[in-house]
Amino acid sequence: MDNTAASFPALARAENACLSDRIAPLLDEIRAAARDTERTGRVPAHNIDLLRAAGYFDIVKPARFGGEQGSFAELVDANIELSAACASTGWVAGLLSAHQWLLAMFEERVQREVWGSNPDALLCGSYAPVRMADRVEGGFRLTGEWAFASGCENAQWALCAAIIPARAEGERPVPAFLLVPASDYTTAETWDVVGLAGTGSKSLILKEVFVPEYRMLTFSDATTGRTPGGRGYKGIGLFNIPLLMGVPFCLGSTAVGAAKGALASYLDHMGTRVTRGAVAGGNNKIAEFPTIQLRVAEAAASVDAAREIMLRDITRAQELAQAREGGHGEITDDDRLLARRTQSFAVSLSLRAVEAMNASTGGLGLQMSNPVQRAWRDANAVGRHISMNWDAVGTMVGQQLLGLPPKGQY
Repeated sequence: MDNTAASFPALARAENACLSDRIAPLLDEIRAAARDTERTGRVPAHNIDLLRAAGYFDIVKPARFGGEQGSFAELVDANIELSAACASTGWVAGLLSAHQWLLAMFEERVQREVWGSNPDALLCGSYAPVRMADRVEGGFRLTGEWAFASGCENAQWALCAAIIPARAEGERPVPAFLLVPASDYTTAETWDVVGLAGTGSKSLILKEVFVPEYRMLTFSDATTGRTPGGRGYKGIGLFNIPLLMGVPFCLGSTAVGAAKGALASYLDHMGTRVTRGAVAGGNNKIAEFPTIQLRVAEAAASVDAAREIMLRDITRAQELAQAREGGHGEITDDDRLLARRTQSFAVSLSLRAVEAMNASTGGLGLQMSNPVQRAWRDANAVGRHISMNWDAVGTMVGQQLLGLPPKGQY
């Protein structure tokens, strides 16, 4: 167990302080290191230690394992603030925290295996089930490469998605998460990108790794919110939220935060800058140009709208799960698709905001150290994720509204 977090006594968790307030004192330091985080291609262990001391990885973790068992909305709101300082740190920390919640979906003995040996254990994940698991006595064997494992350098376990072979003739193979300790895989330097470069989303290399069957969670169980672990938290809505009504909100919050951080930087810079070019005339205040004023207004409105709909619908998801646990109603396809719409459209609004600002930063905006440009690259990287891509999600939502069967992940 890393005791570094104990060296930050100023971060003692204030009673009843929300997570956003707890991390507020950390943000200037994380922001100052954002460029180095990008250069090194991974979130510094120091950032993880700071966030752990503030309780970042406990907010949606079960109380019986030392977590706060709180509100998913509180995590999403804090992740917007964290991503405003450093989107790469926000992307990784949001996922590592959400994976504490996802671990609670596995059988209780899996939870005891992970947190019993290390209460601070964190999980990365590779979600695309592109590899077939080999069925062997007592479990499965995995061999191959698992890509895009964000935060793998900061994690002690990995969720490796795979296709599970059918048990008998007539049955169909099913996708599932298989949980693997870091000692069973190596990482490959496959992460050389223009956006979210600091997430260290490298590939995991597994060679003949045995995974016992009890360390499996099927996608069908996870996406319905009816899981082996969730049954152990009967009556607690938090741990019975369907997977895609939870984790993607953390992904989307990264883009919203990146746009929020870009707006703050843009306002600081443009508020004092004057023109130097011959076309616009020298020594004119850029803040007085109506086009700049409109860009700022549009960016501010887009960020505000994105944050509001995200917090509204992640709160709604937890309330629906809580009501279902109390025997009041069910979570419908309409509910799931609303969550997916919000997650993706919030990213679309964020892209609109960063595009409006980045397009008017001038020559100085070409510098890799420019926070607006970095936010533009990071937000666009979020938008490339299949769960966040508006073309993919919007089409699915449109199909549902038009009375067609939705085709996609919800």
